[in-house]
Amino acid sequence: MSYHYPLDETWSKEEIIDVVNFFSLIENAYEQQVEREELLAAYRRFKDIVPSKSEEKTYFADFEKASGYASYPVVKKARESEQKTIKLK
Repeated sequence: MSYHYPLDETWSKEEIIDVVNFFSLIENAYEQQVEREELLAAYRRFKDIVPSKSEEKTYFADFEKASGYASYPVVKKARESEQKTIKLK
């Protein structure tokens, strides 16, 4: 990984760890697979930290620009799926 996660310097250390964990799960959904419930829990925590939809879109866009991985399709699939694991190509 040769890119940086989109972060806000006003977040606490715990919030930064939780956001990095969420984006790491997004990466894993493309590279391997992730547990659906773990991803949804991480997304709920992400939304606690970034409640604004417009801010969420900004962080998702910044992450996609840096990594090439789109977050929204992963979250959407996890919400709509009944499968235990999520994998995107």
